[in-house]
Amino acid sequence: MNIILASPRGFCAGVNMAIDSLEVALQHFVTPIYVYHEIVHNRYVVESFRDRGVVFVDHLEEVPPGSTLMFSAHGVSPEIRRLAKQRQLTALDATCPLVTKVHLEAIKFAREGYNILLIGHEGHDEVIGTMGEAPESITLVETEEEVAALPFTADDRLAYLTQTTLSVDDANRIIRCLRERFPQIVSPPKDDICYATQNRQEAIRILAPEADLCLVVGSQNSSNSQRLAEIAAEYQIPAYLLDGPDDLRDEWFAGVNTVLISAGASAPEHLVEAIIDQLRDKFQATVEVRTIRKEEVTFPLPKALRQLSIAPTGDGQNRPT
Repeated sequence: MNIILASPRGFCAGVNMAIDSLEVALQHFVTPIYVYHEIVHNRYVVESFRDRGVVFVDHLEEVPPGSTLMFSAHGVSPEIRRLAKQRQLTALDATCPLVTKVHLEAIKFAREGYNILLIGHEGHDEVIGTMGEAPESITLVETEEEVAALPFTADDRLAYLTQTTLSVDDANRIIRCLRERFPQIVSPPKDDICYATQNRQEAIRILAPEADLCLVVGSQNSSNSQRLAEIAAEYQIPAYLLDGPDDLRDEWFAGVNTVLISAGASAPEHLVEAIIDQLRDKFQATVEVRTIRKEEVTFPLPKALRQLSIAPTGDGQNRPT
C-alpha cells in the first residue's frame, strides 16, 4: 500500500493560536478555566483539555461570576461579550483573526445600510457569532435554492459574506447565483474563506484522482474537515472522516493500493501519525509526502496572554521563557 500524505494538512494558524492561548491560561490562571463552546472543533483536543481542568460551556449562566472565561476560535457575538462583562468574568479572546475580519465586515456593511447575505451553515458557532454583530441586517443563505426565495429586489443595497470554513466550490456556486439575481451585490474586499481551508481543499482536489481511498482526520462537528471528505468523494473514491486510529476499519482497505491522507485544520498531527503507523503495521504501507503549497502564517496570542512569560511553540505546547 502507498500512502499519499497531503501537505498542507492539520492545524492552521488560528487553531494553533487558540490552543496555545488555552495552554498559557492553564499555566497562569486558577482552574477551572471555562471556554465558551469548544476551543476548536476536535474531540481529542477538547477531551484532553477537559482532563486538565477546562470546562466547556454553551451558556454563560454555567460560569460562576468572577471566573476565567475564554472565547473559542470561532468567535462570539457582542451579546456574549456583554454578558461576560455583566458576570464580571475575566474574558480571554482566542477568536481567529480571520473570523474577526468577517465580524468587522458585517459591522461595516450594516452601518452603511446594506442587507447582508451570510453564506454559511445554520447553527455553526462561527455563523451564530457573526450574525450576532448585526442580527437585524443579516440573512443566512445555505443553498443555491434559497437564493431564489430571498425577498430582496434590484433596488436593495446588498452585500455578501461567507463562513470561513466553507467548501470553496459550494460558496462560489451560491455567490454566482447571488450575482445573477442581484447584479448590484457587493463583495468583501478579500475572500472570507480562510487560507488554510482553501489550501487543504486544493490539495485534496489535486491528489484525490491518484487515490483509491481518502482518509480525513477530523471530528464530525468540524465543518472544514467535513468539506475535505466531501470533496474527495466527488472523485468517486470512498472517503472517511475519522477522529483517530481507533476508527479505522479493515474492510475499507480491501483492494486498495493508494490511500490519500489529510487532516482538517483542527486535527492534531500525532493522530495522523498514529493512523499511518497502524497502516504500516497492517499493510506494510509506505508514505509519500506531497506538498501542494507552503504555509507560513502565524497569529500572535491575545494581548492579555502575550504579556505573560511563556513561549508558544505553535504545536499546542508551551514552555516557560
